[in-house]
Amino acid sequence: MTHTIKQFAPGAATLLIGLAAAVASFQIGLDYDGSWGPRIFPLMSAGVLILLGALMLRSATSEPGNTSPQESVPRDPFILLGLVILYLWLIGKVGYLISTAMVTPATLWLFGIRNPLALAFSALAAPAIFHLIFFELLGVFPPYGAWFDLLDVIGG
Repeated sequence: MTHTIKQFAPGAATLLIGLAAAVASFQIGLDYDGSWGPRIFPLMSAGVLILLGALMLRSATSEPGNTSPQESVPRDPFILLGLVILYLWLIGKVGYLISTAMVTPATLWLFGIRNPLALAFSALAAPAIFHLIFFELLGVFPPYGAWFDLLDVIGG
């Protein structure tokens, strides 16, 4: 197996950044009631980085057979950047739930998901899941829309 540092370095760097972030997240104080509070999101993010880094290392050290670039990566990152800018603008205008429901299927389409049922499901599931995690469980204040906000209608 001959693998170059170019194949190994991104996975190793991601793994090390994840480990450093995990250690740093434990420097964040506990919540006033002794729960993990503000430390939980950085710790979860660090765990994702550790997992991704480990998967990248595994891929870099596996037998070279499929060396073609993965088709799930967007060909033009500027389209993804445009979606991010659109998403941020939409949040300010129509609130978090509607903007997430609009941009999630577009992002999944960009990453190669073409199943209409999956895209429709993502438009409903992503806002609900993220709302539950951030605004209900973590107690983050949701961004409201200037023009319209679904949270005003459903009492969120």
